[in-house]
Amino acid sequence: MELENEWREYTYQWLPEKYDDEKEPILKISKSSFGSYQWCPKRYEFQYILKMPIDTSEAMYKGTVIHNAREDFFNTFDIKKAENLSHSELVDYCLSLYPIDDYTDMYQTMSIFEANRFQEAKEEGTLEDFLPVINEILLDAEITIAADTHPDYPLTRDYKVHLQGIIDRMFKDGDIYVPLELKTGAWKDWKKTMMRKEMAFYKILFENTPDEKLVEMGLDPEIPISHWGWYYPDSNHIYVEDAKKSSINSVMKGIAKLLHAYENEQFETKYFYKTCANCSFFGICEAADAESWI
Repeated sequence: MELENEWREYTYQWLPEKYDDEKEPILKISKSSFGSYQWCPKRYEFQYILKMPIDTSEAMYKGTVIHNAREDFFNTFDIKKAENLSHSELVDYCLSLYPIDDYTDMYQTMSIFEANRFQEAKEEGTLEDFLPVINEILLDAEITIAADTHPDYPLTRDYKVHLQGIIDRMFKDGDIYVPLELKTGAWKDWKKTMMRKEMAFYKILFENTPDEKLVEMGLDPEIPISHWGWYYPDSNHIYVEDAKKSSINSVMKGIAKLLHAYENEQFETKYFYKTCANCSFFGICEAADAESWI
């Protein structure tokens, strides 16, 4: 696998016709940009290609604050200090590691969850795996997308793309790694497909990160990601499952479809009144404008 310093530059303002020029950047695909394209290709074009700013919503602000607080929690947690605490003391200790702000109720939920998980690990003799092996870590990788990856969106050639993403947390469970994504919204069953794609993106990213980089982070490239999961503390919902090959294939096809959009300079709209009304680009989207008159 190529080392990071041998990679080509990468950008969202990618030009397929210049791909053969080694001095030109390849396409950058982050977990966020891929999610944006899945949500609406036109939104992706506005945000990532045209570089139009997006509005900062309360949900986005809340997500940033709580993600930062949880990262600090694991950076600060002292296993030795917690080892002899009772359950109620553990909850109080966990809560003390979170900031005092408007999200105390969620911190309380997460503190109870971590106290329960700590006690289970102590009883099972696995405290060495209580802390995550990854805690908000940025990873980079390069992968090649074959021209025939998506039969409905064939490409003119194979393309190498640059993947980038921040994995919230990843835990070691015996002889496997389990990435666990934190979400600060409410859980809905329809989100399962979306979450599986996010976790599949992380699995692809991790497995294609250069071994040297993983070793520098204290990770073992030989340990597989065979499971993944997500945690929605606002709904007290946590779910872990076997990694789905179908979700991995779906992500690879989604990347091929994104490349196809660049090749053809076509980023279609996906109008849906419940979500588009809150889009930062609602006022300049022709599809939204047309639908609003129906």
